[in-house]
Amino acid sequence: SSCPLSGLALIVLFLLRERFPYFFQDCAYMLQRLRVMIRMNKYKKSKPFYSIVDHFLDAVSRHPSKVFIHFEGRAYSYGEVDKQSNKVARALQAEVRLQEGDSVALFLANEPSFVWTWLGLAKLGCPAALLNFNIRSKSLLHCLSCCGAKVLLTCPELQDAVEEILPTLKEQGIRVFILSDSCSVPDIVPLSVKISQASNEPLSPALRSNVNIRTTAVYIYTSGTTGFPKAAIITHGRLWGASFSLFTCGVSAEDIIYVNLPLYHLAGFVVGTIGAMGRGITVILKRRFSASQFWDDCRKYNVTVVQYIGETLRFLCNTPKKDNENNHKVRIAIGNGLRSDVWSEFLNRFGDIKVREVYAATEANIVFINYTSKIGAVGRRNILHQFMFPHAFIKFDVEKEEPVRNSDGLCIKVATGETGLLVSKITQRSPFSGYAGNKQQTEKKLLRDVLKKGDLYFNTGDLLRFDEENFVYFQDRVGDTFRWKGENVATSEVADILTMAHCVLEANVYGVKVEGHEGRIGMAAITLKEGEDFDCSDTYKQVSNHLPAYARPRFIRIQPCLEFTGTFKMKKAKLVEEGFNPAHIEDQLYFLDTDKRTYVALTEEIYRAISSREIKL
Repeated sequence: SSCPLSGLALIVLFLLRERFPYFFQDCAYMLQRLRVMIRMNKYKKSKPFYSIVDHFLDAVSRHPSKVFIHFEGRAYSYGEVDKQSNKVARALQAEVRLQEGDSVALFLANEPSFVWTWLGLAKLGCPAALLNFNIRSKSLLHCLSCCGAKVLLTCPELQDAVEEILPTLKEQGIRVFILSDSCSVPDIVPLSVKISQASNEPLSPALRSNVNIRTTAVYIYTSGTTGFPKAAIITHGRLWGASFSLFTCGVSAEDIIYVNLPLYHLAGFVVGTIGAMGRGITVILKRRFSASQFWDDCRKYNVTVVQYIGETLRFLCNTPKKDNENNHKVRIAIGNGLRSDVWSEFLNRFGDIKVREVYAATEANIVFINYTSKIGAVGRRNILHQFMFPHAFIKFDVEKEEPVRNSDGLCIKVATGETGLLVSKITQRSPFSGYAGNKQQTEKKLLRDVLKKGDLYFNTGDLLRFDEENFVYFQDRVGDTFRWKGENVATSEVADILTMAHCVLEANVYGVKVEGHEGRIGMAAITLKEGEDFDCSDTYKQVSNHLPAYARPRFIRIQPCLEFTGTFKMKKAKLVEEGFNPAHIEDQLYFLDTDKRTYVALTEEIYRAISSREIKL
């Protein structure tokens, strides 16, 4: 009787696969998520609290001599990093008398000392503010004041940036230490000798006895494309959650991960480095991303997992083709912001790599992971996901930059396939901790009376849509989408089309105001491929073939290079402000001439004709 039964089982499995092609992947993902939830609950309830630091110490006792970090030709074992962190903690204690809960600002480059300094502070129960090493002067002072740090730790290569603001730091009573043997500046105290002389004996867990799941572990700054960075509060609970991302993407203890993203961000530090630390994985750490060294490094260190932000994989696709570019062991790529065209090209060129595109934000209380390799999607909705992260996609007015509400004052859910604002319910399971020292910005992220009177949601500020198969697609950020002729234009979609023109390397799309017209008209700053001139007719052909009339960029600005934030997001604010007046812009400008069906050079004469409305837009 077992034969017909097994036959029946096979038929059921076959039908399941045909009818629900993602059924098994959904089940596997949900199982992993459940395991994470059970572990999180166990840690929450454990007395004393079992933190990431305890997890690291367990990894150290299991394999003290396993390599934790490879950096510029030198390997540091789990045991070495542990001892080094004890030394840093003791040296700082001797100098500053740090108490549990005192925050310390780390203004350090991407190097191993970043990791063990953070660990040392975590062993003392002190939250660390991770400062972006690209920021200077006012922004830097702003970041320090948000988190209330009275101690700043830096390294020789960033000394100049600290010297610029030193008088203000002195005034505010902030002590500055530098990780070097000596320093000629009187108010910057060298710490390296003191660290090397300190004892490496373990520190008493009593020093961090008040740490729990809701305590602040780190402050991570979100690089606002406008205004000052905001300090997102990352609690120990959130640290646990984010560090499990590797596990949910299928990474195991045998893997070797390549971290080339900045450590002052959630992706490089929490997901990549702390995530690896928890599972006893070896990290290949880089000072910065390098497209030319990427695959050589992967081969040299037998890398199996890489991290990316969308632009980095595009840089890899722009490198000259090589014979051996498929010769590597990389099996998983984890990251976010990957465009569909780059995704396809990346797979075609570099082999069958499982791309795990993630939708998340530093401070957000929701995450999507595309665990199916479906190109272009940032994730999938399923029953468990809706239970863990209750969320909704709601109608949004792009002009007014606010949700559309019905006669009862509640928000309206969008239909399948429609673009909506993603909002995520704030619950005990998915809390939102807000921004340090900025009640106003925290309040701005809250949305009340969404589906019921009195409910509270986190506003992601992102526009997404989901299809019949429950795949979720990122469309644009609120503020990046603009309205023209009563239609919404998604800048990311227009940029994708522009880069299809053979002369265009990169495109940054935005909307600009035109006197006497409602909304904003499309404009793009582009860079050209090496040795190419701007091809007016080919560019026109691409935009007219693939975009509706209202979405076609009417103005094109040729730039030598585009400006990016520290996380490779394109800067738009300044370009929007500068508009399209050829008298004020030195870059070459072009105008889409609908009569001539091509782009033409934008002269002062054409500009005047647009202003006086002789030319109809």
